[in-house]
Amino acid sequence: MSPRKGALPYAGGSDVGLVRSGNEDSYLVNAPLFAVADGLGGHQAGEVASHLAIEVLFGEAPKRADAKALGRAVRSANAAVIEAAETGRGRSGMGTTMTTAMVDGTRIVVAHVGDSRAYLLHLGTLSQITEDHSMVADMVRAGTLTPEEARVHPSRSVITRALGSDPNLLVDAFEVTAAPGDRLLLCSDGLTSMVEDEDIERIVAESPAPQTAVVRLLAAANDAGGQDNITAVVVDIGTAASAASPGAEAAPAQSADGHHWFARIAWVFVAAAIITGALYAAYAYAHSQAYVIEENGVVAVYRGVPGEFAGVTLHWLESVRTDIPTNALDPITAARLKEGIRVDGLPSAFKLIAEYQLQVGPSEITSPPVDPSATP
Repeated sequence: MSPRKGALPYAGGSDVGLVRSGNEDSYLVNAPLFAVADGLGGHQAGEVASHLAIEVLFGEAPKRADAKALGRAVRSANAAVIEAAETGRGRSGMGTTMTTAMVDGTRIVVAHVGDSRAYLLHLGTLSQITEDHSMVADMVRAGTLTPEEARVHPSRSVITRALGSDPNLLVDAFEVTAAPGDRLLLCSDGLTSMVEDEDIERIVAESPAPQTAVVRLLAAANDAGGQDNITAVVVDIGTAASAASPGAEAAPAQSADGHHWFARIAWVFVAAAIITGALYAAYAYAHSQAYVIEENGVVAVYRGVPGEFAGVTLHWLESVRTDIPTNALDPITAARLKEGIRVDGLPSAFKLIAEYQLQVGPSEITSPPVDPSATP
């Protein structure tokens, strides 16, 4: 996967497919913001819902990658779709999925509702980083249906969450840490229902540029029957090399008289104050965050964020290690746990633990969870 010189590091495209008369999908490619929306409710209504959702997302999205703020923008889009249906723009019952991402270097924040998907290609392996909000996906997670059976199940198009359906819509919002050279794929189910994941992986990995990948993905879905509208957005992660601003010059050296020594000492104190403030801000932010991670084969919960800031560790073991084995979880979750899954605070972390317990069956936590408001 070596990109062509001069090729854009992202691309998007949509195709009506071979069966539908109109295209109800919409997408957004406006770096650092990318999105795919798959309209529901029939021709025109679904198209109105997806276009409106993308329009509101574009206006409400944060300027910088922030999972909470991006989730709020999706909820604003949801409110707009509901209002449009109530006021006669479109039809009652219309809705849309939405999978959106903001890319900041190798940080990716995602907000997601429905069964459109986000995938990340890392070292040639494609992993789905969103969970489908659909009836068959719930059955697969519960173990009553296999992924192969889900692809042909008669209720495979029934989704359990969509914009336009609930004023109190729950949006999945999270952050993923990628690596330079990875590729992000956002797509509607018109692609994933027609093309197997291993074929999507091959196309995304082998295409020399995002635009090539998009064209090949749309063609593959049509070659397989094109039974739905097809939309794909592909983004190369961390490929732009940083460079100094053109015309930048080094400042001339100054003589070391008393005035300059005083100025230098003053700047030392200012720099120390800035560093102290930055450390305090980093500590305060980390204290409000949490993450779950694999530790000795089981799931552990930490308050804080992985890694260090200026040599200072910003995480603390909180609820302790559980007895939930990571090899009993689905492969995507297990893979993400190796790097750590960041969430907004301990309550969200404990919610994840509860979901993992449901996934693996009855399980006891080796130590009782602490009060999330307690100070470590």
